[in-house]
Amino acid sequence: MHFTRPRELAVAGLLGLVLAYLLFQVAYGSIPALPLFAGITLLVLALCEAVLAFIIRARIKSNRVLSAISVARSVALAKASSLAGSVMTGVWLAAFAYLFPRRDELLAASGDLRSATVGIVSSVALVAAALWLEHCCRTPEGGDRDSHPEPTG
Repeated sequence: MHFTRPRELAVAGLLGLVLAYLLFQVAYGSIPALPLFAGITLLVLALCEAVLAFIIRARIKSNRVLSAISVARSVALAKASSLAGSVMTGVWLAAFAYLFPRRDELLAASGDLRSATVGIVSSVALVAAALWLEHCCRTPEGGDRDSHPEPTG
């Protein structure tokens, strides 16, 4: 398995942006108002992943035993979260791009614009936390492990 590449995140975000913008153009008048804290779920997940990243990093640095399966699951969570966060960043950016020019002419657009802003911040935080978790799950370089060599005799 390879680590998440920026182009993968960019493609996922662009796909979310284009599809959501088309959806907003076609159906904005028929959807209900966006809840102000709709994106907060992504922020909660980002906080959980950031805490998990610091726990794993501390255990690796202190040479405490970690099961390989738990680290593999954390990497899988990080990869899935970074892609989901990237798609949702695109979706929230599409909402913002659609609503910002219409904020003066549509009453609902101004309220939905605040929701889009919360969503953008939350989804970007999720991508950042997921990439940090993925980074913390990497095996230390050879120089890091051998900084305190055990006596062999």
